[in-house]
Amino acid sequence: MKKLFLFFLFTTVFFTSSCDDNDDNQIFCTDQFVYGLNVIVLDAVTGNPIFQDIEVKAVDGAYQELLELVPGLEYAFVGAGERAGTYVVTVTKAGYQTYTSAPIILTRDECHVIPQSLTVNLQSN
Repeated sequence: MKKLFLFFLFTTVFFTSSCDDNDDNQIFCTDQFVYGLNVIVLDAVTGNPIFQDIEVKAVDGAYQELLELVPGLEYAFVGAGERAGTYVVTVTKAGYQTYTSAPIILTRDECHVIPQSLTVNLQSN
């Protein structure tokens, strides 16, 4: 029984190591974490960025995520990291009309989600 087990083990190792891998079609992915949504919120009248006391939310079916403000990225709110889906973005801030986007479709390639950018011009009340 022990010899039979060893025979199958070595046979499996031999056949799996002798497979012809075509290295020409290999895809090398980076370790970079890619956010699918990049949202910039501006005041519709002044054009100034709005980034304090604001909520930017992305919803894909039952999935919900509050987007995070990333300092140094021109006041961009980011989210849906490495997550494909169809998102609706809602932006709320006191003193402004709530904004709701049309569906935003995030796809992915072999390695990462393909980012989509959205600029929202909030109208004051």
